[in-house]
Amino acid sequence: MTFQRARSEEQREIRRRAILDTAAAMLDEMPVAEVSLNELSRRVGLAKSNVLRYFESREAVLLELLDVFLESWLAELADELAAGIDADAAPRARAERLAEILSRSLAGRAVLCDLFGAQGGVLEHNVSVEVVKRHKRSSLARLAAMTDLLRRHLPELGDGAQMFCLMTLISAGALSAYVPPPPSLLAAYEDEPALGVLHLDLRDALRVSLTASLLGVLPRD
Repeated sequence: MTFQRARSEEQREIRRRAILDTAAAMLDEMPVAEVSLNELSRRVGLAKSNVLRYFESREAVLLELLDVFLESWLAELADELAAGIDADAAPRARAERLAEILSRSLAGRAVLCDLFGAQGGVLEHNVSVEVVKRHKRSSLARLAAMTDLLRRHLPELGDGAQMFCLMTLISAGALSAYVPPPPSLLAAYEDEPALGVLHLDLRDALRVSLTASLLGVLPRD
């Protein structure tokens, strides 16, 4: 892909979108840690200096993608929860279904979890104050949307809903660092099966963690 010089706002937006789409395609092939500005520039057909006219760093590109992916996931999650939770069920049953749906949904979105895992330690570095402020404003809006969505199905969460949502996303990012295990670890488990107790399945680990959190904050009868 090659571009002529962008002269209009529409052309600049097309170029920004091409950069984001290319970075998203790279994330389907490799983890966040391996996405480089040099390779992104090569694939999009622009000099690195030209990419930096639109995004101030690799991290700025990935932060914007995190917001895009989070918005898309929340829209899909709304449908998954509406189809999967019986509004007339008891609070405990709704909490367990909520944990199951959240864990399944997040585990099926490895790229989103990888971005969450890199957010605090990597992506929020090497960016300007303005980029961080824009990202945090967007994150707060997404968190509010997620909080409202979960309260709709489990109003018993009350004031703890926002913290639960935040910890859910942080947990998904942290646990995703262990999935998939590297070849050396798989070989160790095969050679010494007893070590396999340390193997984490992302969906199962999230389900156990989220279920415990939800049941812990539900009011007692």
